[in-house]
Order: sequence, then C-alpha cells, then structure tokens
Amino acid sequence: MVMMQMLEWSSTRVSNVAGEIAIVFAIAISTFSTSSSTYCTPVLNYFFCTILPGIFLFIIDRYLRFLQSYQRAKLVSARISPCETIELNFSKSRGLDYNPTSILFINVPSVSKMQWHPFTVTSNSNMEADKLSVVIKSLGSWSQKLYQQLSSNSVDHIQVSVEGPYGPRSSHFLRHKALVMISGGSGITPMISIIREIIFQSTKPDCHVPPVRLICAFKNSADLTMLQLLLPISVTPSNFTQLQFQIEAYVTRETHKQPPPEPHKSLQTLWFKPNQLNSPISLVLGQNTWLWLGAIISSSFVLFLFVLGIVNRFYIYPIDHNTVFIWCKRQNAIEEGKRTQNARSTPTTDIELASSPHNHESLIAQATQVHYGTRPDLKKILLLETKGSDIGVLVSGPRKLRHEVATVCSSSLAHNLHFESISFNW
Repeated sequence: MVMMQMLEWSSTRVSNVAGEIAIVFAIAISTFSTSSSTYCTPVLNYFFCTILPGIFLFIIDRYLRFLQSYQRAKLVSARISPCETIELNFSKSRGLDYNPTSILFINVPSVSKMQWHPFTVTSNSNMEADKLSVVIKSLGSWSQKLYQQLSSNSVDHIQVSVEGPYGPRSSHFLRHKALVMISGGSGITPMISIIREIIFQSTKPDCHVPPVRLICAFKNSADLTMLQLLLPISVTPSNFTQLQFQIEAYVTRETHKQPPPEPHKSLQTLWFKPNQLNSPISLVLGQNTWLWLGAIISSSFVLFLFVLGIVNRFYIYPIDHNTVFIWCKRQNAIEEGKRTQNARSTPTTDIELASSPHNHESLIAQATQVHYGTRPDLKKILLLETKGSDIGVLVSGPRKLRHEVATVCSSSLAHNLHFESISFNW
C-alpha cells in the first residue's frame, strides 16, 4: 500500500512522484554543487536537519518490520466457507498480546511475492493464547487466488509472512452499558474480534459485559456462513450462552430462505502439517519489547547527532565558512561595481479436512433471526428499539452504511447513542 502511494501521480491531489523527483534533484544539487551554487548549502542543511529525524525513525520501523516479515509464519489451519471466505489460523507465542480490531499485514509468495494486504485480526489474545486468526473475504484478484489454492485441496502447505499486529491500545467499547453493532458484508470481520473479547470478559467473575445486538447485512444467503466464524474453534457452549447476545441478519438480494448447503459445501476446517522452517508469530524484540525499542531509538538518536556533527564539521562548515563567504563577498563587490557603473551611465513525491469440534452452527442459529428481501431500518432500530442511557453504536462496512448510521446517531433524538466507525482505509 505504501509503495502504491509513492507511485501515485494524481491530477487532483498531491502528486507524490513529483515530490520524490524534486528530492532526488535537490540531493544531486547538494552533492555535486560547484562554488557558484554553494549558496544553497545553508538552506539545504536546514531542511536536511528537519526531515532527517523522521527518516531515521522510518528506517528503524522498516528494519523492525523486516525482522518479523523475514520469518515464515506458522499457519496451523484454515476454515473455508462456501461464501468464499477464509479464516487463517496462525500459531503465536504466548507473550504476544493485542486488542480487538487490530490489523495484520499478510504476504503469500505463492499468490504474489510483492503484495502485502492488511486484514482485521478476529482472534482474542486472552481466549486463544497460542493462536492468531484473520478472516479474508474473496473480493479482489489476490484473495480469489488464495481461496482457489485452499479450496482445491491440492497443496501441502502455504508459505506466509506477516507484519504486526498493529491496533488500538485499549478495548474502550466495553465502557458502554449496551452495544449495537452494525455491519455490511465483509465489515463483520472487526465485529468478530470484539465479540470474542466480550466472550472472554464474560468468563471473569464479577465482570459486567454489555448486552450485544448485531445487525448485519449480506447480499446472499450463502454469506450467512460468515456468522459461524463469530466463535473460535476452542469455544464451549457454556461460554457463549452466558452472553446477552442477539443477531439480526438481513439478506438483501433473496426474498426467501434458500435450501441448506450440501455437506461438502459447508464450513470446513483444513489442518496443515507442521513445517520446521515456520515459526509462531512473536514479538520482534522478545519479551522486553519497549525496553529494547527505547534503547534502539536512543542509540539511533545519538548516532544521528554524531553523523550530523561529522557532516557539519567536515563538509558544511568548510564550505559555509570559506567558499560561500568569499563567493558572496566577491559577488557583492561585482554587484556594487555594476550598480556604480550603471549609475554613471543611466539614471534607473498435506491438508487434512475436519469438522469443528463444537456445534457452532446450532449456537449461532439460536441467537440469529434472518430477514429476507429487505434492508435494516436503521432509524427504527436505533431510535425506537434501542433503549438505555449509554449505547455504543459500532458500524463497519461500506461508506454509505457508515454515513447513514452517523446521520441517525447525530440527530437530536439520539442523545443516548455514541457513534464509532471502523474503516478499512489504508
């Protein structure tokens, strides 16, 4: 994504390529400048000192991400649904903690060696201490190729590299007395991570978790299988039944219930054989991440000051002190001479198939009510049916859906609604 932005040349917004070309020419001018153009050195030195700290931190970040992405992630299993949705389950170290709605960047060399794509982490680091999961909806060419590889059952393993996860510092949505989650299509993926966090919190003694109402819209009934991904493989029915959980699913392009999918087309779990070259996803710098990161940044800053001092002492200072001063004095004398003369002359930029160990379908079906051939009436749901003094409204999906929910929550009748949008823009 960053590489695509670097190569963008927009006619209406900032053209990044133009800025990159200008920087290259500025560096070239600074490096190969002659005595007649060395007056630019102080200005270039000022801008160089201004942007260099940011460049330094960017290089550190890229180096740390390279250390993590260089290793092959251990892919344990994959759950494939008939609606062309994949849940990838990675092995992770127990020291790696993250919050709901975190993002994981994934690269699959067998699909594309250069492309990295961000996906929402759907697992819970507390409930699933040794596993990290993401859900991928087959929408673009990259995700379609990955789905075809896994659904063909013709591969022994898949090599995957990851970066992250990156995400928020806290689970702030738990502060509300009730939650209404609204999603459209693949926008349900961040809701999965939030629901799993609520399931974990409900297992704690004397811990209040808000009741949850999930409003989700899908185009076809086959997409309803995505609801089975709300529960991890390891969940028990007792954990789920403790929640005050209600699901209302809307199938917009079908007017009646479709026959159930064939057994071979239902949600399947694929278990991959272990590979010694793969390793669990872990912290890049080990257990003392913040201590090491602070040491790296501090030492890098000292190194930056040292390099800057060397450059100033042996490159900038001699030019600025001698050449520029002499050149400017000579130019002033020449200009003064010209003015005097003129005054005199004139006056003016290996796969094993298996089923889920628990009956997730029955658990989800008990809490789900499906509506066919209609869209959710958001005004009725939020303003009339939602009661309480502190309601958190989380929405994820298409921009039109997010704007519609935001309009309802900003009305004068929605004083008890607290709106939050989850966007996929990168």
